[in-house]
Amino acid sequence: MPDSRLIPAAVVGGLLALGLAAAGLFVAMGLKDVRTGDRSVTVRGLSERIVKADLAVLPLKFAAAGDDLQAVQADVDRSTGAVRAFLAAQGYKPAEIDLGRLEVTDQFAREYQQQNVAARYRVAQTVIVRTTNVDRVQATTRQLDRLIRQGVVLQDYAGPSYLFTKLNEVRPAMIAEATASARTGAQQFARDSGAALGGIRSASQGSFEILGRDEVGYDPSSQVFKKVRVVTTVSYALR
Repeated sequence: MPDSRLIPAAVVGGLLALGLAAAGLFVAMGLKDVRTGDRSVTVRGLSERIVKADLAVLPLKFAAAGDDLQAVQADVDRSTGAVRAFLAAQGYKPAEIDLGRLEVTDQFAREYQQQNVAARYRVAQTVIVRTTNVDRVQATTRQLDRLIRQGVVLQDYAGPSYLFTKLNEVRPAMIAEATASARTGAQQFARDSGAALGGIRSASQGSFEILGRDEVGYDPSSQVFKKVRVVTTVSYALR
């Protein structure tokens, strides 16, 4: 006949074993949740737009040289008048035309002057066009030969600079597009890995870049059409 004193011990032992097994199961489940909770994916989202420049700056620099400073200055004044008349004929308003700095060089006053200088004085003047009429500036650059026929010799001419100044108007929509692009990539990764996509853990936005539309060795400022680009980096939890 079994010892009745052993029954409670057996029951207690069985209950203890069940308790340990259950505790082990709960611990295992907890560790699984922790490991799953630590899983994440970091993706980048890109947004690009082609925009047209809304501001053009056209500097026209010309110079004259000679041994008589007053005569040289008079020559520059004549060229300045010719340039202003040319720009007015192109349809620019007076407020769109400005004078840059006047440069006067005395070759004899230079510390390291060269021998046999052809002319003692050199005077240079720059007329600057600043306008939102980008198309007009493009047309003007194709007619600069008219100035040459009038004896105006342009110096250091590098063409106009075309700028896009309305970044704030496209910024919100582009950030939204880049974020949506990042989420699409994260969802694809989650599907491929057999996980569910969770919430955002962290996000950062790169700087906006304004590039030339044609990225083939051209100065971006010389192109009327620009490519605006932004990249966002987002980390998502995986469940």
